[in-house]
Amino acid sequence: MEHTILRRTITELVDDNYVYAHVLYYFGIRFYEYADDTLEQVCRRRGLNVSQVVHSLEYALQQKNTKSITLETLPVDLIIEFLRHTHAVFVKQTLPYMAHLVETLRYESYPCIKDLQLLFPLFVEDFILHIHEEEDTLFNYVALLQKAQQHKVSLGKVFFELENKSVQHFADDHETHDDEMAGIREITNNYTLPAGSSQHLKVVFAELKSFETELHTHARIENEILFPKVLELEKEVREVVKQIAVLN
Repeated sequence: MEHTILRRTITELVDDNYVYAHVLYYFGIRFYEYADDTLEQVCRRRGLNVSQVVHSLEYALQQKNTKSITLETLPVDLIIEFLRHTHAVFVKQTLPYMAHLVETLRYESYPCIKDLQLLFPLFVEDFILHIHEEEDTLFNYVALLQKAQQHKVSLGKVFFELENKSVQHFADDHETHDDEMAGIREITNNYTLPAGSSQHLKVVFAELKSFETELHTHARIENEILFPKVLELEKEVREVVKQIAVLN
């Protein structure tokens, strides 16, 4: 496998699977700058460990084809840790890579690209803000509910938070953010490639479409798994606080 892949050009590899472009980017290889060079030539030129690059390409492909783990049976804290990790991957890896791809596109031949280059940074900014707000409000509120359930926090603090926040409010607000890429879909005509599109644009559209799929999965985890569990947790804590208040 290693010898075969090394003899292939960068263009051939990325044509086979756009995921390879992201792996090459991690190693400092911009696929559109080495289109006709073989993988081996590029690795030698850049002083890269050939076996490590090949292993990373193979591993990325395996990961992309792996089914997502089942979260339904996990406790709330582990689900939130999974979501935090996903947020970190989005912010530190996926979005910077996609932003680079969009920024370096040449738009002379494709009218939609200029609009995409204007909109995408705004989308990223808004998306990251939404993530931080979610972690600072919802996730912290859930952590407090868990501490309350374990009797590790003062009744006064819990009562105040219960009076001013509710999981249902977070859930309702979350519904309004579930279609964050609507504007990008409109600009790209649902990721429909113009005739004669460059490989660069093909990778951009593939990444955008894949990211939207990831966002839908992420939203499903929150809406269908996390929120029902947290609503039940909040209900239990409210009942306990109510009983204690009556006794006092």
